[in-house]
Amino acid sequence: MATTLMSEADHARVATAVRAAETKTDGEIYCVIARASDSWFAHAGFAVSLAAMAAGLVVAFAISLRWGGANVAAFAFAQASACAAIIALLWRFPAMRIAFVPKRTRYRRAHQNALRQFLARNVHRTAARTGVLIFISVAERYAEIIADAGINAKVPQHAWNAIVARLLVAAGEKRYADGFVEAVQSSGALLSAHFPKGASDINELDDHVVEL
Repeated sequence: MATTLMSEADHARVATAVRAAETKTDGEIYCVIARASDSWFAHAGFAVSLAAMAAGLVVAFAISLRWGGANVAAFAFAQASACAAIIALLWRFPAMRIAFVPKRTRYRRAHQNALRQFLARNVHRTAARTGVLIFISVAERYAEIIADAGINAKVPQHAWNAIVARLLVAAGEKRYADGFVEAVQSSGALLSAHFPKGASDINELDDHVVEL
């Protein structure tokens, strides 16, 4: 069984924070944490293989200039062996892969995952369109808050950005529960100011943290 990112006590802390925040607002808060938003094997393998081949061509050219030629078959075999060894390492040690993926690509894939979770968890299906997803993708060092249409009309993006910045700091220190609790409390304060709890409000989304 895979080790969880957060302990049972951590999960309970976040759930308690969500329930407390939602006592003051019609908004709904949902938390998701993902180990990674992609396996990154194909991306890393392609990037490393391309780099290895490019480096090999430079080496071959240098050898040709210095010694007047090289055994083409032996060189091709050495280059193929190097690529195979690198691919094997990437397969055996998944944590290495992310280092070979550009930041923009990592963030784009993590953002796509956040959008998928927003839809898959029905955060967009609340009656007043007041759902909020708080999302962390650990491998990509990415965090995001996605608010539904009803909230975006009243809460400016920079307000969420400030919460995300603090969430990223906590996530970077592996204090996931602390980060979620603070983000939930701050989000709850924003929501209560614009969407105070009404008499007919019901809890439409689960309060627990989902781990992927």
